[in-house]
Amino acid sequence: MSREIAVQNNAESASYEAILDGRVVGLIVYERRDSRMVFRHTIVDPGYRGRGIATELVRAALDDLISHGLTLTNYCGFIDSFIAANPGYAKVVDKHQPGHVAPFEARHETKRLGQKLG
Repeated sequence: MSREIAVQNNAESASYEAILDGRVVGLIVYERRDSRMVFRHTIVDPGYRGRGIATELVRAALDDLISHGLTLTNYCGFIDSFIAANPGYAKVVDKHQPGHVAPFEARHETKRLGQKLG
């Protein structure tokens, strides 16, 4: 990617946002539950896919959880794959409530939601 993305936690909208050229191009939708974050979906604007935005977004969000001493309950397949490929992040997953990857129907819903970003 030629330009840097900025990632910010937008507590008001309960999402981590990937921002490129002043525009939100990706999101991680979450719920905050005390000292635990529940990640539901990772969404990247279709016009920006294939540029590594989701990877940078997930990395920044997980680093933020670690820096704040939070744990993760995950329901997102992309995040599950990211942690599997980067096992150093497995430490952030909540041992008692790790979550599980969403079934196919929920992934289809994520695709539909991604179309709303544009």
